[in-house]
Amino acid sequence: MIKELAQALVDLIFDWGYLGIFLLMAVESSFIPFPSEIVLVPAGYLASKGDMNLVMIMSSALGGSLVGAFINYYLALLLGRKMLQRYGKYFFINENALVKMDNYFEKHGAISTFVGRLVPGIRQLISIPAGLARMNLALFSIFTALGAGIWALVLTLLGYYIGENQLLLETYLKEITIAVLLLLVVLVAAYVYYQKRRKD
Repeated sequence: MIKELAQALVDLIFDWGYLGIFLLMAVESSFIPFPSEIVLVPAGYLASKGDMNLVMIMSSALGGSLVGAFINYYLALLLGRKMLQRYGKYFFINENALVKMDNYFEKHGAISTFVGRLVPGIRQLISIPAGLARMNLALFSIFTALGAGIWALVLTLLGYYIGENQLLLETYLKEITIAVLLLLVVLVAAYVYYQKRRKD
């Protein structure tokens, strides 16, 4: 069944082209999350056969990811904040908690957004607290693009080099995910250390 689904997605992406990648990544990055590997790995495989272009795949994936992130950001900014201000007290979220969140994202929004975009299960959600905290849009865009771009590149290259071998693909995807998570732990630890040194 997995093989059939993968083939169906390859066919869909081949039929829709770069617009298909853009739209699917926009959906993946917004309020209907699904694994981005089912979009980008087949696209990378098609690039290895000469049917698609790697640069265009990356451009479409990055554009779609940003659009999806902006949807979550603005929904949280325009609707979520008002709802929390009105009803947050029923969930133990008061104005003081919102101010603390604003201050946190003002100081650490860049690293939080970047790291969040690389963590499975959190990639799509990190835009929501950023929007609630009214994070600087330029910073949000830059670090969303960096995180989304790295992840998209990893998946596309996986599809490009080993897209035909499902067993090998599953092995490498698990190993790369673990490696990325370990790298993020080191990155966050270095950031915390740097912040402490700066305060001293």
